[in-house]
Amino acid sequence: ILAAHVEGHPGNAAIFLAAPIPVQELEQVWAGEIKTRESVQWDPDRQVVQAIRQTWFGRILIRQTPLQAPDPEAVRQAMIQGIREMGLDALPWTRTLMQLRHRVCFLRDHAGVSRLPDLSDKGLMNTLSSWLGPFLTGIRTARDLKRVDLAGSISALLPWEDRHRVDALAPSHITVPSGSRIPLSYSDGNQILASPVLSVRLQEMFGETRTPAVAEGRICVTLHLLSPAGRPVQVTRDLESFWKNTYKEVKKDLMGRYPKHFWPDDPLTAVPTRQAKPRS
Repeated sequence: ILAAHVEGHPGNAAIFLAAPIPVQELEQVWAGEIKTRESVQWDPDRQVVQAIRQTWFGRILIRQTPLQAPDPEAVRQAMIQGIREMGLDALPWTRTLMQLRHRVCFLRDHAGVSRLPDLSDKGLMNTLSSWLGPFLTGIRTARDLKRVDLAGSISALLPWEDRHRVDALAPSHITVPSGSRIPLSYSDGNQILASPVLSVRLQEMFGETRTPAVAEGRICVTLHLLSPAGRPVQVTRDLESFWKNTYKEVKKDLMGRYPKHFWPDDPLTAVPTRQAKPRS
């Protein structure tokens, strides 16, 4: 409307005389005051990149229509802003990728391998545009993130030499005396561990005196020795001391709870086993 007679404070003025103006006439008469703006922004409520063209007369929004072909780079930057707001958990992390991140962070934080890229939450957030931006082509919603090649983006941060070094210094698995290949945990879910954890059934470690170690033998693994049911019975970083000083007491308890299993008097000469008893 065009108000011809208005009285009162601008915040709550009363209109006494006015006439309606069609939008088409407004655009003709005040063509010089009509502004068109294109906006590509992250919509946090709908979790999508919103690309729109808006027509304004001063502070009055006259028309709003979807932008059919928004600038790809503007869409990418809006999507990156969305990821910053949603957090890295919005990305399709797999268990393998998360373990790789933890292994790299462990080497940086506790093994002095500073040349590796910073794959911590803070490090990845600070460099989001460079490492993830190239992989966001065609991605416009939180749901679309499921299609992102996250493995490729993380691999691009780790050249072959660095990846080989990570595998050598912070292996994903350790083969124990029984022959089982068991994954190492480099994080407790909240922080990177100074000593990675190997959860293994006690019977699978018979005959071994050396505590497994990583980082070229400089950092001993924390052993969570488990019962046949998978419950922790001992936590140690000194396996030889456990066999000599603690095993006898642990053995008494395990024999009572698991009488069908093999509990030798001398664990250092016993055959490691994944079964209740070693096979002949």
